[in-house]
Amino acid sequence: MPDLLDLKGRTALVTGAGQGVGRRVALHFAEHGAGAVVVNDFRLERAEKVAAEVEQAGARALAVAGDVSDLAAVTETVRRATETFGGVDILVNNAGNAGPNPTREMTAPFWEQTPAEWHGYLGTNLYGVLNTAHAVMPGMIERGYGRIVTVISDAGRFAEPGRECYSAAKAGAAGFTRSLAASGGRHGVTANCVSLAATYTPRTAAGLDDQERLKKVMKKYVVRRPGQPEDAANMILMLASDAASWVTGQTIPVNGGYSFAL
Repeated sequence: MPDLLDLKGRTALVTGAGQGVGRRVALHFAEHGAGAVVVNDFRLERAEKVAAEVEQAGARALAVAGDVSDLAAVTETVRRATETFGGVDILVNNAGNAGPNPTREMTAPFWEQTPAEWHGYLGTNLYGVLNTAHAVMPGMIERGYGRIVTVISDAGRFAEPGRECYSAAKAGAAGFTRSLAASGGRHGVTANCVSLAATYTPRTAAGLDDQERLKKVMKKYVVRRPGQPEDAANMILMLASDAASWVTGQTIPVNGGYSFAL
């Protein structure tokens, strides 16, 4: 019986892959048969470190530094991937941004914020997703195959006070993904979202290592532990594989029961 989770030599582009969930996704892909992984990160040294790990796991790798909110940079990344590996079969939109000043967003009312403070959320979390999809879709359509998985947040599904801009960006990415799925299906391209809640990464470690704070946060979760990068990576792997060839336009929570979906 074929292993439907075997990525069969596919080439994947994972954004924000220099640490946390993105790093684990890149390694998962290499461990499950991907032929090549393009490791994107804002910092080249992080991308290069993960690219070396990907090669140790058995796949070819290309480390690329770039800001996904810059369409020209994204287009260049996809050009290099195509030149090196022949194209991008799988796109994982993992790069995210909690904004230029997340503490202020949680404490300052939206009506006291300025547009300059909104742009940090929208640039990476929404426009970054549009940019990467815009860059990879022509090649996917030409080859008649593509998998696009976008990591969003439960902030885009479940109202949280003081998170208006972040929530809007994540909800926008989910809405875009549903529309892209409707357009791409006839071309063999699926598009889905994975929605995360509190997940242990280098960015969240300080807060989740605070045991008193963690205890309060986990009261909202049915499974009373924070998520790990592997939890997200397992679902992303499935959606990127042939096991999910008939799944598209969906937002799937991986959140320990923080919120539920119909």
